[in-house]
Formats: sequence, C-alpha cells, structure tokens
Amino acid sequence: MIKQLSVFVENRPGSLMQVTSALTEAHINIRAIASFDTPEFGILRLVVDKPAEAKTYLTSKGFVVRIHDVIGVELKDEKGNLNRMLSILAEGRININYIYSFVIREGRAPVMVFNTDDFEKAARVLEAAEVKVVKEADL
Repeated sequence: MIKQLSVFVENRPGSLMQVTSALTEAHINIRAIASFDTPEFGILRLVVDKPAEAKTYLTSKGFVVRIHDVIGVELKDEKGNLNRMLSILAEGRININYIYSFVIREGRAPVMVFNTDDFEKAARVLEAAEVKVVKEADL
C-alpha cells in the first residue's frame, strides 16, 4: 500500500505552484503528481517521500489535505501490460476509482497507481496473477 495526499486547490493560475513551493520549503520530495479538476477547484494527488509530514505542513499553510491508501503496480513498459492488469482487476470485479502513473524510479519499471474500494482483494488478485504490487518502501 502507498500513502497518497489529496490536496484541494483553487482552479486558478499559481495554485499548483503554491503546493509544490510549500513542499519544497518542507524538504519533501514529490514522487508522483496528478491533477483532477472541476470548474471551481482541483484535486491534486501526490505521492511524496514523507506523507504525514507533508500533510501537517500543507495543513499549517491553509490547504485542505487528506491521506488515502492507493495501490502501486509495477508494469514493464511493454504493449498490452496495462490492459492485462486492468483485465485482471475487471475479472476480479474490482472497480478502479482513478488511476495515474509515474516513472521517476531510475532504471526501474513504471508504476501505475490506482484507488479502489477493496485494496486487500485487489492486491490478492494481482499477486495471484503474478503482477508486482509495489509497497511504499519500494519507491
């Protein structure tokens, strides 16, 4: 399981930079970032090296922050691997709420990060199909 921050930000120029600046001030490394928006606000999803410290610091700066569990799956950069993983989850009747990827792990396979309502079942189904589930310590 990986801890992910969800930060609510206004949908206006500079709002993402305010979050990244605060994390830079706190000496927190951003490993993955994805932004999802609505007309009024955005949800910035982040995987960082120190999630609890990041939440505390961002909250002290006035941001609304939540920590969520997500699953990371290592997928080799080969055609069809994402589809294979999604097929395994679909066959296991596991819904994906959202998904994004990151590749900053030098010399290692990209990681697909996703949120689901049933983490234990998702991990079981993936591991049974020999899909590598990434733990936070592996990042």
